[in-house]
This record gives sequence, structure tokens and C-alpha cells, in this order.
Amino acid sequence: MIWLGIESSCDETACAILRDDPLEILSNPLYSQIQEHAKYGGVVPEVAARAHLEKITTICQKAIDEAKISLKDIDAIAFTRGPGLMGPLLVGASFARGLARDLNIPAYGINHLEGHLSAAWLTEQDLEPPYLTLTVSGGHTELVVEEPGFKYTLLGRTRDDAAGEAFDKSGILIGLQYPAGSTISKLAKGKNRKFHNFPRALKNEDNGEFSFSGLKTAVRRYVESNSPEFIQENLGDIAASLEDAIIDSLVAKTIWALKKTGFKTLIVGGGVSANGLLRERLGKYCESHGIRLAFPTLYNSTDNGAMIAAAAIRRARAGMLPETSTEVKPWLPLAI
Repeated sequence: MIWLGIESSCDETACAILRDDPLEILSNPLYSQIQEHAKYGGVVPEVAARAHLEKITTICQKAIDEAKISLKDIDAIAFTRGPGLMGPLLVGASFARGLARDLNIPAYGINHLEGHLSAAWLTEQDLEPPYLTLTVSGGHTELVVEEPGFKYTLLGRTRDDAAGEAFDKSGILIGLQYPAGSTISKLAKGKNRKFHNFPRALKNEDNGEFSFSGLKTAVRRYVESNSPEFIQENLGDIAASLEDAIIDSLVAKTIWALKKTGFKTLIVGGGVSANGLLRERLGKYCESHGIRLAFPTLYNSTDNGAMIAAAAIRRARAGMLPETSTEVKPWLPLAI
């Protein structure tokens, strides 16, 4: 069976072709809108929607060409139903449904967060719930237990900003361009992570909740209390201290959840899962405590079409595909 996966929840226009049984990614191209949004310091929904509208046909055709198939070879379509930005979601959903109607095949709406968690399954297909999951991206930071039958239980999520947003917005405050997450990581390598003690909100509280809005405030005050010359001269150490604070909070809460649940498998998904320090610190803890740790590949950590198709394939194999008439929902949760 051949699946077309379409992801358009935010600022990546992505399409992928996957074959099931045996599972194989035949193509997985995407168009990133970073340049369109960089000058605004963040994603502008209207700009994102227009870019999706302009690029989705091209990216879909590229996926088909790279997979070396024809349009008529596609058996089913999976598209992102939510969560995400309304305009971009509508572009992807409308394209998917229109194409499905023309091809007389089904189109299924998939939860974007379930897609992120399915990205690791693409390389480790023997993963079976129950297990603990950490989704960490520009819009989401949450700890969720997945049990058989796609049953999700929320242990905790951010009370305000997501970790990815904290990276990007704090990076802008210290003079970096949007998106700043990967730049911070590059600047931080080999630098002094104890140069400045940025706050770790809720780190020691007995719950699975996160908070990063106070960190951004602390960074702003730090920048305002020091000269631009000082910030530039010590940019690497400041970036290292900032990265340490964010990753420390993520790791501390994940360890809390592992201890609370007793699970021996942890799956991490979302754009921030590409962060090297997060992988290193969770890796050390899990290795020393006999816990299986599953990350997606670096490419599949960010939004992509393969993860959406993978989530649909997982559900198809379990006989639990969603109804084909599902509407897009910008605030669609994974677990309540």
C-alpha cells in the first residue's frame, strides 16, 4: 500500500511517499519558510498560509517524482488535522481532500503530535506501547503516556511557552536571527554552561509541568543590564548557559516522569529533539538506568510528511484509522 503524507501545520510544506509492508520511505521532501518569517522574528500565520498555497503542489509533485511512482499509485492520503495554525492547516487539508476525491481514495486527518511521536517508529519499528513520550518543539512541550490502542494520558505540559519558542525568542534577545535554536547550540559547543545561572522554573516541583516565559524575561533583563559589547564578547558562554537552562528543565521533568511511571521505554519527538545536548543527557540517564531511548533521525525531528504517513500506517495496522470526514482543529490535543 502506498501512502502520501502531507504536513502543513506551521511553516514547513512537506509531502512524503511511504510504502507499507515492508515499511519504506520512498521520498520525504519539504519546503521551509524560514526566510519568509525571519524578518518578522517569528511565524506570521497569513504569510505561512500563502507560502503553503504556493508550494504544496510543487512539493507533492517532487515527492511523487523522487519516489518514482505515478499519482495513480497512491492508495491513501494522510494529512495534518491539527494542532497548528488554521490557515496552513486548511491549505493542507483542502489539498489532501481534493486530491483524494480526484483519485477516489481515502484521506485521513492525523494529529500532528502523534506524527512527531511516530517519527521514531520509522527507524525503530519494534517499539510497542506502553511507554513514556516527550514531545518538545516550537509550539509544544509535554509529557504523555501512550498505552495500547492509542490511549494517551497527559502527565504535564508547559504552562506558557514551549521550549522551542524559548530558544528562538531568547536567541533574538541576545542578538541572533530567527530561528535561533540551532544557532544557540552551535555557539554553545565547548563554552561555559555555568557562565550565568538562568532560571529553571518548576524544576524541583513534584509534577510534570514546564514553564519558560520567566526564562525569556530573565534573558531580557540580563541583556538590558549589560552592554552590547559584553553580550557579543561572551555570546558563546551566554548561549551555553541558556541552552543548559532549557535542557536541564526538560531532562529533570522527563526523569521525574520516568520515575513516577516506572516505564523502561522513552520516545522523544519534535523539533527540539534534534538538540545534541538533550540527546546526550537523556542518553546518559537512560543508559545508566536500563531505559530504552528512541529519537527520530535529525531530518525527521522537524515537521515532515513521513511522520504523518507513519502515524496513519500505525493506525491502519491497528485497525484504528480516524474517520475520513474529520475537520481541522488548530487546538487539537494529543491528551487531555
